[in-house]
Amino acid sequence: MFAADAKTLNRIEPVVRRVLIADPNLASARLLLDIMKSLGAREVVTESDEHRVLDHAREMEPGLIFTERSGARLDGERLAKSIRRSNLACRRAPIIMMTADATASSIKGARDSGVHEFLRKPFTSADLFRRVENVALKPRDWIEAVGYVGPDRRRFNSGEYAGPQKRKADKPASAAGAALAVKDQAMRILSASLAQFDSDPMQAVRAVKQQAETLKALAMKTSDTRLAVAAAGLEGCLAAGAPTKAVLAGPIGAILALAEPGAELTRAG
Repeated sequence: MFAADAKTLNRIEPVVRRVLIADPNLASARLLLDIMKSLGAREVVTESDEHRVLDHAREMEPGLIFTERSGARLDGERLAKSIRRSNLACRRAPIIMMTADATASSIKGARDSGVHEFLRKPFTSADLFRRVENVALKPRDWIEAVGYVGPDRRRFNSGEYAGPQKRKADKPASAAGAALAVKDQAMRILSASLAQFDSDPMQAVRAVKQQAETLKALAMKTSDTRLAVAAAGLEGCLAAGAPTKAVLAGPIGAILALAEPGAELTRAG
């Protein structure tokens, strides 16, 4: 019989304190509820209807969300995307997707919808605990783009995922390499956000704001004066009001002009 140690339970407690479960299968939802209670959850809400799940998410602000991939009134991938692109306080909360249909396409779909983990049904308490432990104790970088919003897909932790750029060894080997990777990704997202602005202006602005903050922090860390000035200019533009694509083009262009020679900036977001 699986039993988590007290030290680990204390560490995951902030995440599992309030749990929201979206599952049309009552038996499955009840099993998950019981397991989460045993892991220290104080408030657990189960729901089978996608729209009601969003209402509960707004009301209870869960620290952890489980969703079945599909159901009569539930599309788990659509739900995850809705949460990620919303203004809910829990929009960045870990999401674990569950399904008995653990095919390569369903795993990729889950990953691309912005979930943190993938859990194959039927599962054991140990399987579940490993996923919860991952999302609670192994934080991943947050990606705020237009085409994708969610945790860094290169660090997808699911045991079922065996794709590229999953391992720790995929990370840059040096601090300089890590800084360059952050800068490159932020610039890619800025470029894509401007190109895709008309399709989703609200998310594009949110993505641009996140990258401006990221690049400003990076500039301070690396003492890059030119980047700091350019990032501050973009932040000033964003603070002036509801920016349009035309207004953002100038300050974003100034940042992109600082890209490393030969950098490809059209494949993110």
